[in-house]
Amino acid sequence: MTGQLVLIGSVGVLAAGTFAFRFAGPALRPRIATWPWVERTMASAAVVLLAALVGTAALTEGHDLAGVARPTGVVVAGLLAWRKAPFVVIVLSAAATAAGLRLLGVP
Repeated sequence: MTGQLVLIGSVGVLAAGTFAFRFAGPALRPRIATWPWVERTMASAAVVLLAALVGTAALTEGHDLAGVARPTGVVVAGLLAWRKAPFVVIVLSAAATAAGLRLLGVP
């Protein structure tokens, strides 16, 4: 019983903290003055961070390279996203590409 209360309390604290962070951004935005170059840098940093995350997840599996099938699926997803395809089509096409290559024996 005590473990369940700790779990419920932890989830409640994390939910409240998440809400507070999400609320603080729009609430404090007008009060914080930043230079335009800082805002441009932060926008660029977000794109670079996302690209690094995609690259790491697409090219590695554990401490080894992921093979060819997964990066090929990511490339297919990137091309479809660039062409502004619907999200469901992007995900299903990337998964089908990787699965098809693996079915053919490509690692």
